[in-house]
Amino acid sequence: MKELSVVFMGTPEFAIPVLDMLIKNTNVKLVVSQPDKLVGRKKELTFSPVKQVALDNNIEVFQPRKIREDYQKILDINPDIIITCAYGQIIPKILIDAPKFGCINVHASLLPKLRGASPINHAIIDGYKKTGVTIMYMDENMDTGDIISTFEYEIKDDETYGSLSKVLSINGAILLENTLKDIINNCNKRIKQDDSLSTTVYTIKREEEHIDFNKSVIDIDRLVRGLNPYPLANLLIDNIEYKIVSGHYEIKNCVQNKINILTKKEMAIGCRDGLYYIDIIKPSGKKEMPIKDFLNGVDIDSFKNKEIK
Repeated sequence: MKELSVVFMGTPEFAIPVLDMLIKNTNVKLVVSQPDKLVGRKKELTFSPVKQVALDNNIEVFQPRKIREDYQKILDINPDIIITCAYGQIIPKILIDAPKFGCINVHASLLPKLRGASPINHAIIDGYKKTGVTIMYMDENMDTGDIISTFEYEIKDDETYGSLSKVLSINGAILLENTLKDIINNCNKRIKQDDSLSTTVYTIKREEEHIDFNKSVIDIDRLVRGLNPYPLANLLIDNIEYKIVSGHYEIKNCVQNKINILTKKEMAIGCRDGLYYIDIIKPSGKKEMPIKDFLNGVDIDSFKNKEIK
């Protein structure tokens, strides 16, 4: 496939295995990624992970702010195929229709379930038993194109956003490598999606990261795992935000929205149907730490009466 002329469009770390595979097996002529961002307290201008891989491999990078308005550079390359993976913008029809082998997307769910921007997070948060990767033809709408191939994965009980992302990104690259051969040889499947079975998930909002202790312990555990390692779930203690990296739960009677257990080694907060124990916490402006290290630095007696929100 080395003669295959490719434009790749992607942004986050999830897309790197796909790009690595394409660099190894095809002729990647251009990488399109989201514009550089100011990151951290120092507001340092930072490349996307995909851009960094492209530069490391001496591949030209194009970073339009609005791909719907700024796409001529891609047309000028006249690629055989355009491949996208977690790019972050809707691709205009003029690009979708341009390559002879089409515009192909690598999406991290079993479509038509979990269309949209945060399928990996929501596979965990919403309690899905399985998810996967779909290779699909792109159309003008969000993740609604015809399905070419899929990879299925059973979600583990302790799965996090980070661990699930790693599994799906690696297997997505493998799936695409195997699928590309069929696309080029014109012998691939093309299955219409059943829109009646679809679900859609959008970029996770700041308010959705907050833990609601009126919910069940299972729902809270899923939220914490679904936002680990980024952006992390959070709670307020006396209106001070703490991010929760991990925890575990126990179903039992308790006092809701209150600290029910507090010692120098453990802390458990009452939920609708049980206790949620915090294992690793990240105080504002500090590094992650085991809960026992955090509790060693507080006055246990006064902390017991703190308000939890």
